[in-house]
Amino acid sequence: MNTKRILSVAAMVMLLPATVLSQTPINSLAQEQIIAFVSGRDGNNEIYLMDLESSITTRLTSNSASDGMPIWSPDGSKIAFASYRDNNWEIYAMNTDGSGQTNLTNNSGWDFGFSWSPNSRKIAFVSYRDGNNEIYIMNADGSGQTNLTNNTADDFDPTWSPSGNKIAFASYRNGNQEIYIMSPDGTNQANLTNNPADEFIFPWSPDGSKITFASCRDANWEIYIMSPDGTNQANLTNNPASDFGTSWSSNGSKIVFSSYRDGNDEVYIMNADGTNQANLTNNQASDGGAIWFSDGSKIIFSSYRDGNQEIYIMNADGSGQTNLTNNPSNDFDPAWEPRKAGPRPVLKIRLPIVQLSP
Repeated sequence: MNTKRILSVAAMVMLLPATVLSQTPINSLAQEQIIAFVSGRDGNNEIYLMDLESSITTRLTSNSASDGMPIWSPDGSKIAFASYRDNNWEIYAMNTDGSGQTNLTNNSGWDFGFSWSPNSRKIAFVSYRDGNNEIYIMNADGSGQTNLTNNTADDFDPTWSPSGNKIAFASYRNGNQEIYIMSPDGTNQANLTNNPADEFIFPWSPDGSKITFASCRDANWEIYIMSPDGTNQANLTNNPASDFGTSWSSNGSKIVFSSYRDGNDEVYIMNADGTNQANLTNNQASDGGAIWFSDGSKIIFSSYRDGNQEIYIMNADGSGQTNLTNNPSNDFDPAWEPRKAGPRPVLKIRLPIVQLSP
């Protein structure tokens, strides 16, 4: 398998449970907010929730195999995640309190790389059940699994448009990695980038008018933007160092991304047109994987500044950088709880299980 294609799988393999940690409360948040994340603090990778106001941390999964990649449904009622508990990667879903953990894919081939539809009714995902990576779709309960791409080349990284009427994805069907688009039923597949260089898909803008992606067409990784029909492709970063990974502010005016222009990975911010690029983290260790808080006031990111991978939070201008997880094990893959009406998950204090030697 092409090494570039392994990137998505490698992220799965490194999916980097129950105790409560006492952290410094983030009292400046506009409302109570919860994140899901992955931690190896109990000896293997498990999924946790943290309430950023109370700092209560609750373990959701408890399995000897690795669990990771938590992704909230847009309506906030479920968390989908990847698990190796069946001796292959499967996609599971659970309630936000950790109950009702259910294997959605139930297939001997690897299933991973999933994405919720905006209405929370469908999940697009990548499956190796046909001997190559294909993009499938299923209902939120796992029923109706259907191969959308049906191509002998590898297809992966499905990314829903905000309206839910399109899915962008990456494909090797032209001999290199290109960005494609299709309807949710698999019809109308079209190559958007049409470039001999490799490209990686990143998120759509909140209004669905733009798609960000990474391209090495300039001999290094740069962040590009384009319209959903592939027109108006423009290099936003224009820097000789590599720039990668994007997250849009909720109003679509700002983009955070990772850059190696300072000799290490840093979190940068820029306007949506690429102007006013600024280093937010300014730290000698690697910082990256930044995602915005829903109201645009905060950013969470991963950092190695403490000698291991920790989850940090900061204001949108880079001030107030605070370690949320403070644990000697690796903590990563944070995901904000979507804002929603109705009951919220209750985080309870659980005592650690202690095994006594005879």
